[in-house]
Amino acid sequence: MEPLEVDDLTFFPCTCGYQICRFCWHRIRTDENKLCPACRKEYPENPADFKPLTQEEMIAFKSQKRQRDQQRKQKITENRKHLANVRVVQKNLVFVVGLPPRLADADILKKHEYFGKYGKIHKVVINPSTTYAGVQGPSASAYVTYVHNADALRAIQSVNNIMIDGRLIKTSLGTTKYCSHFMKNQQCPKCDCMYLHELGDSEASFTKEEMHQGKHQEYEKRLHDVLIASSGVNNISGIGGSANGVSVVGSGTSKINAS
Repeated sequence: MEPLEVDDLTFFPCTCGYQICRFCWHRIRTDENKLCPACRKEYPENPADFKPLTQEEMIAFKSQKRQRDQQRKQKITENRKHLANVRVVQKNLVFVVGLPPRLADADILKKHEYFGKYGKIHKVVINPSTTYAGVQGPSASAYVTYVHNADALRAIQSVNNIMIDGRLIKTSLGTTKYCSHFMKNQQCPKCDCMYLHELGDSEASFTKEEMHQGKHQEYEKRLHDVLIASSGVNNISGIGGSANGVSVVGSGTSKINAS
């Protein structure tokens, strides 16, 4: 039920004291059965009790309403402060590190020879800030977002710990933090913001301290175990066209000949 407008607060059209707005009262009297929804008596020609607010009362009411709204927003912001320390595992997001420069391209990674073979991809984002030069030269990381959660897990099981161009590829489920605007109970101005704007799954949410303890990895492993048990997968094709046994997070390395 919508709250009453300020000028309807003292409007009681029926002698029983049931309160509705003037618009609804007019609609019932002109278009419907003319009966009070509460006591079923016919509405009189004039409202039974109506004393319009004075200008001073209206100003005071609006001021109180603004104050209540501000207090409510402040309370929401206070209740969300702790979210700055929380990261949420995204079950359809694959985080890839160790990519050689030739694969640091969203269109290439979407191809069927690479991550496209595991399911429909919603988005690929190359993360340039994590490009670094290791022993084998510079490498990059990427976020691959699948439409379906199971496809992301299959991609991880197939690609994690494989070797491409002499580089060890590591994959895991990505985590996302909360948007600063959401934590302040504000509208986010970015239409393509990649951060969270609603509360995430509590089971998939971890503080930074819990992540340092590896709790998010334990959670991811449970997801992999459930998928393997339900699908009976024992052999998944790796990227680049070669077959690769299931390589769940934390397992040994596998080598493929990627083109």
